[in-house]
Amino acid sequence: MKHLTINGSKRTIGRKADVRATRKEGKVPCVVYGNGVENTPFAVDEKELKTLTNTPYCHIVDLDIEGKKCTSLLGEVQYHPVTDRALHADFLAVDAKKPVVVEVPVIITGNSVGVKAGGKLQVSRRKLRISGLLENLPDDLTVDVTPLAIGKRITAGDLKFDNITIVNPKATIIVSCLSTRNAVAATETESTEAAAE
Repeated sequence: MKHLTINGSKRTIGRKADVRATRKEGKVPCVVYGNGVENTPFAVDEKELKTLTNTPYCHIVDLDIEGKKCTSLLGEVQYHPVTDRALHADFLAVDAKKPVVVEVPVIITGNSVGVKAGGKLQVSRRKLRISGLLENLPDDLTVDVTPLAIGKRITAGDLKFDNITIVNPKATIIVSCLSTRNAVAATETESTEAAAE
């Protein structure tokens, strides 16, 4: 998984006026905590934070708060209900030697045999939660649907990847191939031709 460096500046807490002043400067109030790290309030440039929030990918965040460095993951982000601007962000400090849980995108590849036969591919999950050490976390999970036939599905329990564990329930449906009118018509035609022979 890719690393991304975010530079922050320390901020004072306790007064709403300070928070408003931070946002007026084009910065987003944040806090980092966890893994033995003391809760540290700081602020980051709004545009810099968007490099994390405006992407489907998860990143390992190397925070640099006025020289104090910390490896972390982006946690919850609060948004304004009207403008959709980020109002506050939480960062979770992590240890490279301990497993962490993150959500990564699912990439569908291949041309399903069921689709070739007239079926329709339905993707039910665009992301999955995985657990693993930072060094083993992938940017995404590739799922090959080539052998997927009509009426069949691929679940989280069907997927196997090295050095990581999928946290979602095994029955979680990732992708399935649905029957369509074209598929039914093709099957009926094949049956009729077989009977005629």
